[in-house]
Amino acid sequence: MMHFLKVVVFTLLVIGGFWGFSNFGIPQIVPEPPPAEEKLDLGAMTMETFVALGEKIFQGKGTCTLCHNKMGRAPMLDQAGAAAAERLKDPRYAGAAKTAEEYLHESMVKPSAFVVAGFGKSGSNDTESPMPDVTGGGIGLSGSEVKAVIAFLQESSGAEVTVEIPKDAPADAAAPAAPADAPASTPEAVVAKYGCGACHIVAGQEGAVGPDLTKVGARLGKDALRQSILEPDAVVAKGFEPGMMPGGYGEQFKASELELLVNYLAGLKP
Repeated sequence: MMHFLKVVVFTLLVIGGFWGFSNFGIPQIVPEPPPAEEKLDLGAMTMETFVALGEKIFQGKGTCTLCHNKMGRAPMLDQAGAAAAERLKDPRYAGAAKTAEEYLHESMVKPSAFVVAGFGKSGSNDTESPMPDVTGGGIGLSGSEVKAVIAFLQESSGAEVTVEIPKDAPADAAAPAAPADAPASTPEAVVAKYGCGACHIVAGQEGAVGPDLTKVGARLGKDALRQSILEPDAVVAKGFEPGMMPGGYGEQFKASELELLVNYLAGLKP
């Protein structure tokens, strides 16, 4: 009987230890709110604050720095405002812009109108850009937000700021952000919320900077998929470089969203 009681006590201690470790010893994913729509009070803005708004969008919601950085995935934009006029004169330019400001706008919504040499989609001979339309998909900038980014690009490159602050924001510019504690409930919503489609072909999005994920479940199991999201440089896909994917998703994803996305990706097979 004493032996039986010792076994029971030991079993309870082991179970209690595992319970304590799982609840208090494992670091919890503490999500940060996703980039929120700016509530634009355009009537109160000066050009200085409008340019500052453009910089904030460029660094955040616009996801511009995911590609336009020193890794060389896309052209640096520090001289974009000043170079716009020269792009219009390039024989390869296939757009409809007439001014530098119009060109910068076009470069964000119709990026294939001009592709900087060496930065086109593979096999397109630099006639097709891998960059998505920033007003659609998982980025979804409003017209006013696009103008703010143009103002920032002009200001930061030393060019004349020709953008005029819109007199009022269109309906899509001031949509309230979803509550920070509301997790995305579908895989497509997760992809849109975290901008996955800006780099990957997945869930109807057409990003072309990162690996194609349409059949990723045939290559990677759930553990590997989870690691690739939380620790993207642990195993880098062939043909891509470390540092291309941001490493902060472990601090942003809610646990339910992470598992929803992992299960979805694991099911993407031929």
